[in-house]
Amino acid sequence: MSEASGAKVAIITGCSAGIGRAAAARFIEHGWAVHNVSRRPSGVEGVVDHAADLSDLDSVEEVAEALRGALPVGAVVSLVHNAAVMEDDAIDRIDRHAFERSMRLNVTAPALLTSLLLPAMGPGSSVLYIGSTLSEQAVAGRASYVTSKHAVVGLMRATCQDLFGRGIHTAVICPGFTDTEMVRPAYDASPEFRAFIAEKVSLGRLIGADEMAEVIYRAAVMPVFNGGVMHAHLGQRTT
Repeated sequence: MSEASGAKVAIITGCSAGIGRAAAARFIEHGWAVHNVSRRPSGVEGVVDHAADLSDLDSVEEVAEALRGALPVGAVVSLVHNAAVMEDDAIDRIDRHAFERSMRLNVTAPALLTSLLLPAMGPGSSVLYIGSTLSEQAVAGRASYVTSKHAVVGLMRATCQDLFGRGIHTAVICPGFTDTEMVRPAYDASPEFRAFIAEKVSLGRLIGADEMAEVIYRAAVMPVFNGGVMHAHLGQRTT
């Protein structure tokens, strides 16, 4: 660790696009140092990029060592587990390698990275998990994703209990349909998808990535959310 104190540092996985990149920019705006952990650079000015394949647990251990060396002593750290993969699978057509990779990236890597970084996280720090509306619901054709995002809620609740009294808070943030590089092309190209959003989302639109970034930032700086599952989906029909 470096020999400074009082620093605020955000470590965000998957900052190369979408919600992760918007969150990195938001923390930068508020004066935090930001480290991105992903296979690609974030492209956000001021962010320190650490190349890693989070589905490879050896890579997780290596990047954790590098991050520990970069953190000032006593830093307030917000560790945001944003990286994830969504496989096209179902319980009657499971590919074991893809399923295991999904669980490693979406669940095991966040657990391991948290465990390895906790000794360097001072009081006031946070561990934030990015879930999904599918953390508490399910759809067909996304078996590994639904399973892993349900598991993320359990991981957060275990984190809350295991860190009880240590001054580090945790939460799961569950976005709905968000305007990202993955979703926008389908939204623009498909009248059916736009009609689906209008039907299923109370406010009838996609969530802005900047809106999700603000939710993440607020969760980082407000310990009152400790142990909470925070739904941010503009109001969705449940049936």
